[in-house]
Amino acid sequence: MGTGERPVLTMTGISKTFPGVRALHDVDFRLFPGEVHALMGENGAGKSTLIKVLTGVYGTDAGVVTLNGEQVSFSGPMQAAAAGVSTVYQEVNLCTNLSVAENVFIGREPRRLGAVRWGEMRRRARELLARLDLDLDVTAQLGTYSLAVQQMVAIARAIDVRARVLILDEPTSSLDAGEVAQLFRIMRQLRDEGIAILFVTHFLDQVYGIADRITVLRNGTLVGEYRTEELPQFSLVEKMIGQELDVLERLDEQQKRATVAPAGTDPLVDAVELGRRGAVAPFSLRIEAGEVVGLAGLLGSGRTEVARLLFGADRADHGQVRLDGGRSPLRTPVQAIEQGIGFCSENRRAEGIVPELSVRENMILAMQAARGWLRPVPRRRQDELVRRYVEALSIRPANPELPVRNLSGGNQQKVLLARWLITEPRLLILDEPTRGIDVGAKAEIQKLVVQLSDGGMAVLFISAELEEVLRLSHRVAVMRDREMVAQLTNDDSLDADRVMRTIASGTPREEVTR
Repeated sequence: MGTGERPVLTMTGISKTFPGVRALHDVDFRLFPGEVHALMGENGAGKSTLIKVLTGVYGTDAGVVTLNGEQVSFSGPMQAAAAGVSTVYQEVNLCTNLSVAENVFIGREPRRLGAVRWGEMRRRARELLARLDLDLDVTAQLGTYSLAVQQMVAIARAIDVRARVLILDEPTSSLDAGEVAQLFRIMRQLRDEGIAILFVTHFLDQVYGIADRITVLRNGTLVGEYRTEELPQFSLVEKMIGQELDVLERLDEQQKRATVAPAGTDPLVDAVELGRRGAVAPFSLRIEAGEVVGLAGLLGSGRTEVARLLFGADRADHGQVRLDGGRSPLRTPVQAIEQGIGFCSENRRAEGIVPELSVRENMILAMQAARGWLRPVPRRRQDELVRRYVEALSIRPANPELPVRNLSGGNQQKVLLARWLITEPRLLILDEPTRGIDVGAKAEIQKLVVQLSDGGMAVLFISAELEEVLRLSHRVAVMRDREMVAQLTNDDSLDADRVMRTIASGTPREEVTR
């Protein structure tokens, strides 16, 4: 950390409430010149809200923001940037169809008599990029460069507006190891020049590779501020999740699944060294009929990326997925559906429900897609299937013609489950199926997973709640920093403590022989 004793930025007593949601409550945060400060927390912890309060996207219900000893209240990101607080987001907010130089100076082009001085702009862009040891053709379109280089250009633009505080929000989410190293080199250089860097990431190893201090948020409240060298990774995971690992109670044996899954002669799904650059490292995973495999890991660890590769929603650039002992390759979602695989996305609003359609229309979408749009499902058949699953899943209100947007989150989730159950899948991929729903709906969905497994269906179950994963799964695959680091049999020796220690430490890959 830099030698300055006075923080460049302080946020004191910050509170922010949205309708029905307390996003932040009495949060304090401080940032010193010449440091990289990691802001850590699970999904919903309040990290993004705190940044948006700082940069003026949101106003505050309570609290004070001070920059260089003066109280500030920004009206938006542009005013914040003018005051020296610049943000580079995960999704680079630049114009890829413009040149590198144009992106660096967009909105601030050097002009004379109203005309852009192109030569001066290109010269200044080259000088600025050289400061970051970047040798680029500033006349080339930004889109011709990799995402990593685009982020470097965004950083160059940020520091050119005399940033004293640089906020990097998930900047490494789509970068490979070499690109991360390049970014970290620039971050260290800027830190040494006295710039204060707020670094948001879900990658534990990156935090310990670059951060000087760590602030942890949980459920909108401040857990604490720590020097990185004084906070072991294991303790960081404890603070983020909010449980002391040494005192976690074992799940009641009557609540846990039977830990022996039916074993067939061939696996239903066999992923061999499957991977995608920038998304998840190559992994191998076998799933048998009637087996529930749980995916555990922190947010951003690669759980969803694994699910999307198995479903063919993302194209793998390494390895392959085969079904039924290697007889059927799987490359696209259409092939997945044809082969009896269903996928309930964690983002039910963006990738699941169609709000304007009715409950019935949402339920039959997957079945209709499998048949082809030229062969509509007869209305009588639709009514029969929808009536069966509305009753089986206790969907309320039990009116299939209601717009699905009028249902609660839990009932919307049941509609998505019904959509795939109607197709009678052999493998059902459930990505956070119980997130954001009430306890009663959660219990019903958990019970359904057990029933489906007992009936011979294979299930890949993804959840941030370890107790839920352990309660339902025969095996648990552990993800950390986009790598599958372990596959653990859910026997008497496996508990939440062991899984969380694996997440925190990244133990060597433990393959399970079935």
